[in-house]
Amino acid sequence: MSPVSPAHPSPALHQARDAFGRRAWADAFACFSLADRETPLAPDDLERLAVAAYLLGRDGDSAALWARTHHEFLAAGAAERAVRCAFWLAVGLLEKGGVAQASGWLARARRLLDDAGRDCVELGYLLLPDALGAIEAGDAGRATELFAGAAARGERFGDRDLVALARHGQGRALIRLGRAAEGMRLLDEAMVAVTTGEVSPMVAGDVYCSVISGCQEVFDWRRAGEWTAALARWCEAQPSLVTYRGQCLLRRSEVLQLRGDWLAALDEARRACERLADPAGQPGLAAAWYQVGEVHRVRGETAEAAEAYRRASLLGRRPEPGLALLRLLEGDAAAALAAITPVLEETGVPRSRARLLPACVEIAVAAGDFPAARAAADELATIAAGLDAPYLRAVASRARGAILLGEGDPRAAVAALRESVGTWREIDAPYEEARARALLALACRASGDRAGAELDLEAARASLERLGARAELVRLETLTRPRPSRTSPGLTARELEVVRLVAAGRTNRHIGAQLGISEKTVARHLSNIFLKLGISSRAAATAWAYEHALVGAAPGSRRAPPA
Repeated sequence: MSPVSPAHPSPALHQARDAFGRRAWADAFACFSLADRETPLAPDDLERLAVAAYLLGRDGDSAALWARTHHEFLAAGAAERAVRCAFWLAVGLLEKGGVAQASGWLARARRLLDDAGRDCVELGYLLLPDALGAIEAGDAGRATELFAGAAARGERFGDRDLVALARHGQGRALIRLGRAAEGMRLLDEAMVAVTTGEVSPMVAGDVYCSVISGCQEVFDWRRAGEWTAALARWCEAQPSLVTYRGQCLLRRSEVLQLRGDWLAALDEARRACERLADPAGQPGLAAAWYQVGEVHRVRGETAEAAEAYRRASLLGRRPEPGLALLRLLEGDAAAALAAITPVLEETGVPRSRARLLPACVEIAVAAGDFPAARAAADELATIAAGLDAPYLRAVASRARGAILLGEGDPRAAVAALRESVGTWREIDAPYEEARARALLALACRASGDRAGAELDLEAARASLERLGARAELVRLETLTRPRPSRTSPGLTARELEVVRLVAAGRTNRHIGAQLGISEKTVARHLSNIFLKLGISSRAAATAWAYEHALVGAAPGSRRAPPA
């Protein structure tokens, strides 16, 4: 016999319900668990306990509680409520890669509804896994129909959770069909219900993460950033919430990286790896390690980036374009081109190619292969025009500018690069804006506008220094400084040792400790080095060290401009 709700709840149960209502999930879980030990909970309260466990990231507890609640509702003769529990149990299993178990629970849920023969809203919930399966199978048209049917049933029964899940799913399916504008309208509509608190917390979190993924799928980073900020506010209002699931952490990391908050991006990517690694076999772990590599790469941490890309590769994700760009950063354009070319040849979907083409342009320009660079840039421009995505337009105009500059048409390059800089600024992408401004400085200098070149160079350098983009700073100094003369600058042996350690990224304190001298002495050596070399920054000293072979090849040290 199923337990019934007590007429006079215990203090623990009263506190549990109060905490649940306040979305204090840790308190709710603790108090419901205590109340359950005192007297077995009724199904309604068991369901609340399962929700709290899910939102705390206690996936094993959540699965066990959903199963227990399912059986309690069955015992109470509430088949529809039992089906709802089976649905959420299956969702959790699918997130962890438990496809066979999820399939079993969904099959049971369908049988229960068939046996009951009732017209209920739960039939709409069971359309959702079928729709997701259709997308996985590449049948976005069928998925659109299934999601629409689920949304209609949700509207008929007044179930806002189902409507939000179905509408956003329909939007994702329409994007796959190439109807991006229509799909984005549905994603925004679903988010209205989420941001106004019309849906339950579990649905809100799932829709937040999926909508951000949908925005990134069409390169709408401005929208992705807006919804990521809203997700952060939603999470902050629930301090004990485990921010959200592994896939969502990954999406947040990508947005934070574009915004220039690299330390936060790295933290989110690492947490995504932790969440997706336990239990083993979850989809998305390879992508999370790839993202760790991406953040390390832009920070100039080449060894860490290489290790993260290696892990991604072992888990089944090809580490391009990141690994190819890392090879370019290490000064080996030929190896970078050899890595990116076969991957591009094997990729047919335009949206997927759009993620590879910018790297292909950058690498081909550095290698001096301008026909290949132009072919990639032209295809990128075509895709950008079709999607009408500011991000892709900025990438395409930067690529065009790099090619024009490399081919000796700096005036035309200036126009394309100014367009790129403006668009990057609009979508708040400081690293990409700085890279475009560095190219713009080179184009202005080549076209005779030295004053404009200095202004853009100063702005690019300041932004890169603020971001901590050490490798890009070195490349900038290498590209913009005059070629070194053959005359010796007259550095002493000790000054050469200091330059080597500066190029290795050591601080004055570390240099002093390694050489057995004080920080004050290190600072004096640096002052002399700057004076003799005619420079004014550590990045410039690093570039000089690379060019004079005091350390390995300079990042991007070939004199072709970076794309």
